[in-house]
Amino acid sequence: MFYLVGLGLNEKGYSREAYDAVGKSDKIYLENYTVEFPYEIKNLEKEFGKKKLISANREFVESFDVLKEAKKKNVALLVYGNPLMATTHISLIEEAKKRKIKFKIIHGASILDAISETGLQIYKFGKTTSMPKWDEKKNFTPESFIDIVKENLSIGAHSLILADIGLEFKKALEQLEKASKNKGVEIKKIIVCQKLGTDKGKIIYKEISKLRNEKMESPFCFVIPGKLHFMEQEILEDFG
Repeated sequence: MFYLVGLGLNEKGYSREAYDAVGKSDKIYLENYTVEFPYEIKNLEKEFGKKKLISANREFVESFDVLKEAKKKNVALLVYGNPLMATTHISLIEEAKKRKIKFKIIHGASILDAISETGLQIYKFGKTTSMPKWDEKKNFTPESFIDIVKENLSIGAHSLILADIGLEFKKALEQLEKASKNKGVEIKKIIVCQKLGTDKGKIIYKEISKLRNEKMESPFCFVIPGKLHFMEQEILEDFG
């Protein structure tokens, strides 16, 4: 049996269903490459009765080796947030079907749920995008995330930009400013969210120029507001 388990947003954010699945598992892997965990992994191990969590990198997960093991024993793959936000994990389920391996998906809360703390109406968000870490020495400065923002703004929709692992806040802010200028997208006030769903959760709503001295920890994300309802505007002002 293969369990694909969403952990939610903090070390206690998993469901009872997730807890039971881990308890039934002979081997437990923890996916480590799609997000920077906002808590110590040892705290998560304590929550699961000090069960050993085996770190699983992209190469291991995409090789489907975890499914080979699931043919003979109960195996769980733990994923921060919701387990199906990454296309890799959807591929695991499709492969399990082909191999006739029993599986169970256990969902968890993700940033797509927590972002509603900003007061923005969730159904008014457009496409979600991610911002990679630029490497200017290698001429790697992709700006496609701004194309998504531009598309969303054209219909008045809000934009969620997820920051890649290893991308520091000040660098991400610099990339956002450069890319928006290069693409001719005018961005005035933005929302920055840090570690939502944890005790260190933080939301700020300011002009980009006033964010440069702010200190934000990973994982963090940007939200570019589209057309605001007056209630959304009122709530956002509280984060100013």
